[in-house]
Amino acid sequence: MTDALPEDIDDIIVDPRTYGDEHSYHRAFAALRQHDPVHWAEPRDYRPFWAVTRHADIMAVELNAKNFLNDPRQFLVTKTDEDMLLAQSGSSNFARNLVAMDDPDHRAYRALTSAWFGAKSVRALEEEITALARETVDRMIEKGDSCDFAKEIAAWYPLRTIMIVLGVPREDEPLMLALSQKVFGGTDSDSGGGDGMASMVEAFEAFNRYFNAITLDRRTNPRNDVATILANATIDGQPIGEKERNAYYLIVAAAGHDTTSSAISGGLLALIQNPDEMARLRANPDLIGNAVEEFIRWTTPVKHFFRTALGDCEVGGKAIRAGDSLMMCYPSGNRDEAVFDTPFAFRVERPDARKHIAFGYGPHLCLGNMLAKLEIRILFTELLARIDDIRLAGDPAWVEANFVSGLKRLPIRYTVRT
Repeated sequence: MTDALPEDIDDIIVDPRTYGDEHSYHRAFAALRQHDPVHWAEPRDYRPFWAVTRHADIMAVELNAKNFLNDPRQFLVTKTDEDMLLAQSGSSNFARNLVAMDDPDHRAYRALTSAWFGAKSVRALEEEITALARETVDRMIEKGDSCDFAKEIAAWYPLRTIMIVLGVPREDEPLMLALSQKVFGGTDSDSGGGDGMASMVEAFEAFNRYFNAITLDRRTNPRNDVATILANATIDGQPIGEKERNAYYLIVAAAGHDTTSSAISGGLLALIQNPDEMARLRANPDLIGNAVEEFIRWTTPVKHFFRTALGDCEVGGKAIRAGDSLMMCYPSGNRDEAVFDTPFAFRVERPDARKHIAFGYGPHLCLGNMLAKLEIRILFTELLARIDDIRLAGDPAWVEANFVSGLKRLPIRYTVRT
């Protein structure tokens, strides 16, 4: 039996501080799944919405793209921040990227880079990613017997992979890291400055300036990279708009690495906290593919996306009205007792791990999911082969952000295998 629903549950599930404490988060959503799985929330400072917390209901909404639209509400934004965006740009949707699009635009824009993130292209990157993984473990070894794995290792490895895909110079990676942390961690005083949407908008404007220069270069000096595709992209014979192009760059550069970084650091913490599972994976490296799925289920870096009902309907037995907003609570779905056997147990051999919905579901399934899984698999293969006795050297800490979040600190000690 889970806890009863707290009276302030609506404020709990939007509070960024809840997401900085994984136990508080899971306790709150376990109570919702049991007592009110499709819950009408009216939190202070936010427009109301339905919190959809069960795996089956989330999938049902995701699959019905004709009635549940991505536009106009993408993620949690306070009323004050919405007013600020409206005053600045005339829209509460400041970045019209793939996440915000519905068909036919979504299908057309996704097709621009789908080949780049497909199985064939991802396999072609395996050699480069393996070299990056070796370099990453080399860096751990150079640091001696300790490091902050989240800040010094996990934040950089997937970033460098995405920069290869985009074709961005390596010397610009610190700028990309700083900007992406401001985009997703703006409510966290350590990661993004603590000023929320203002930080996100500031970072997006800096991304625009940077990628406008990249676009001009790729139009005169095309290369074999995603930046060249986007710089010269057309749909129905017309160049794509600057706003849509820059938002595309942003979703690839920022979302493509930040979420993978969170899965990597959170996956390592889970192994440290479950030494039998660490030993099991070391003894049977063939489990790594399934273990990666469990890392992703366990961490679920994207905490939610919104949909808006086009017409009256029903979700989970609740009457939904046209115009209502629905918050798809992915980590809650990935701890759903109706789908996962002992969902709060971390198991690298978990037979139902691949049922997770951390990448979304249906037509908006994450474009880069195969690349992310390849990156994680290669890094952990290299790390576990060369590093022994990995243990905590301090308290982990999570980013206080209610949209995309994960570990911001993971101090560890280790020994190098000779």
